[in-house]
Amino acid sequence: MIGIAILFIIFGLLIKYGKMYFLIAGYNTMSKEEKEKIDIKGIATLFRNVLFGMALTIIVGYFVANSFENSTIENIAFFAAIIIGVPYLLIASNSKKYKIRS
Repeated sequence: MIGIAILFIIFGLLIKYGKMYFLIAGYNTMSKEEKEKIDIKGIATLFRNVLFGMALTIIVGYFVANSFENSTIENIAFFAAIIIGVPYLLIASNSKKYKIRS
């Protein structure tokens, strides 16, 4: 599970600071005109923050599970991070907040 959390952190850093926007689903297939209508830096910041939050949830779940010697806690933390993080990311990144008004 720690490996997945580290992967989320790496992807967050690559998207935000490495400007690897092609990792964002659908961005690659947009036309140049469509790309100019969205705030990709804002979306990249959102991705970084959400991926970091998901990673933190997984890491905390891992350490809590180890301290209580109960692996179920680790699984709950992992699935909670995914079930909450992914829909939030999809909804927030598609909001009007990241559309540039012309």
